[in-house]
Amino acid sequence: MTVPLSPSLVLVPVDGSEESLSAVEYATAIAAEYDAAVHALYVVSEDLARAIDTGAVDDASLAADTEAFLEAVVDVVDGAGVPLSTSMAYGFSTRQLSRHPGSVVLDTAEELGADFVVVPREPVSGDPDEVLAKAAEYVLLYASQPVLSV
Repeated sequence: MTVPLSPSLVLVPVDGSEESLSAVEYATAIAAEYDAAVHALYVVSEDLARAIDTGAVDDASLAADTEAFLEAVVDVVDGAGVPLSTSMAYGFSTRQLSRHPGSVVLDTAEELGADFVVVPREPVSGDPDEVLAKAAEYVLLYASQPVLSV
């Protein structure tokens, strides 16, 4: 027997990249189709997390960059009339070895009760800002929710 898909909350991790904004478009389309909400999780890169820990990055600058990207997310989601919530998490930890982008995405999905995940599957180019490229395969392998990798 096939169980029909009926998500109520679609989680989409983002990292400020064009690929993650494209994933927001897919998440929004799915949410609109099923009368669901979208939660955008901004995942902070390893380099940025280390810079924050050491005080090498200005909090105001980080907040402005993140806010600017999340405004683009709001524009995409609001255009479809879909409810949106957002949060931010470190994708890496200097104190907790098991913390990485994939585990952060899945932990957030569980905490929020997300029942669908759309994850950007970015090409691994070695760019340290491509946080979610490291998360996509992990999420695909271990998620208990349906996952769309775009």
